[in-house]
Amino acid sequence: MPDFAEPLARLIQECKRLPGIGQKSAQRIAFHLLRSPREEAEALAQAILDIKEKLGICVQCNNISDGELCLYCRDPHREHSQICVVEEPHNILPIETTHVFRGLYHVLHGAISPLRGIGPDQLKIKGLVDRLHRNSIEEIIVATNPTVEGEATAVYLSRLLKPLGPRVTRIGMGIPVGSDLEFADEVTMSRSLENRRDM
Repeated sequence: MPDFAEPLARLIQECKRLPGIGQKSAQRIAFHLLRSPREEAEALAQAILDIKEKLGICVQCNNISDGELCLYCRDPHREHSQICVVEEPHNILPIETTHVFRGLYHVLHGAISPLRGIGPDQLKIKGLVDRLHRNSIEEIIVATNPTVEGEATAVYLSRLLKPLGPRVTRIGMGIPVGSDLEFADEVTMSRSLENRRDM
């Protein structure tokens, strides 16, 4: 690696920690920031600090939130009898862009993966069960990723939740197996929601 001044080398190293950023991209980002006006660098630094200081987890659904409840949980126009279960907060966006689903969400923050030592107790499942006991939920839509871990999580949730009364459905497989919801386009995501099936 070429020699850079220590602050620049440190910035390149920090940029390389970002997903999908290798040495060349990290160097381009670092040199772009070096050439940018100080105000732009300060705005970027402040935005990064703000997400660490001002964002937390919704007490109801575990989504990222800037308050006690996330924007979906505090929206009175959402359908409160449906809950869509996803693995991670970023999985909500592709569902929302379809404008098909108007219910609430529940974020597990992961999927069951025995090989990585992640069992049901490491996921945010207890809160989902508590929500079922507190509210009249008619349907749980399991929208975990179509991976081995996502499928194992879906099966586990189906067996756990069905005896509690709600209809438990799984999104249709318009999404390729082995893919991630984050990369699904609007049409594929819409089709998956429309073609959900009972579990």
